[in-house]
Amino acid sequence: MFSKKNLMALVASVALVTAGSAVAAPKLDPKLPTYKPTSGVSGNLSSVGSDTLANLMTLWAEEFKRVYPNVNIQIQAAGSSTAPPALTEGTSNLGPMSRKMKSKELQKFEDKYGYKPTAIRVAIDALAVFVNKDNPIKGLTIPQVDAIFSSTRKCGYPEDIPRWGQLGLTGAWVNRRIQLSGRNSV
Repeated sequence: MFSKKNLMALVASVALVTAGSAVAAPKLDPKLPTYKPTSGVSGNLSSVGSDTLANLMTLWAEEFKRVYPNVNIQIQAAGSSTAPPALTEGTSNLGPMSRKMKSKELQKFEDKYGYKPTAIRVAIDALAVFVNKDNPIKGLTIPQVDAIFSSTRKCGYPEDIPRWGQLGLTGAWVNRRIQLSGRNSV
């Protein structure tokens, strides 16, 4: 796979690309030395995880391959829930996730390897909730969104919200069911 020297080159390259590609990146420490590619880097690098991070991972991979053309990089973007098992089973080197690992996922990794996986934040994810243009609702609170999309209601709303009337809409909207749609569940 990778020698310690080559792995350090990989980490430095990813850090370099990350710092260079961030839109609102903080200024780099001027004492930080300029990255110098090392010779002899080759092998395979696999990434299994978040589809949200797929474009970013692809851009990083393209830049890494420009510097290290003898590294074969495979990116499988099937969702964040695919990353922990791939890391734990050793079928992936990287596990990009758009959420934190769950405690049971962390525990499985630690049980196998004797240490926790290293998490490095590289981006911020944003979510949005939209309604049809003909819907008269003026806005939704976080507890209301939680009660619409979740049965656990961890944000404190007292009941599930399956109908628009529960949000104050009247007339033809009072008994209309809220139709949910969204991205995948992994």
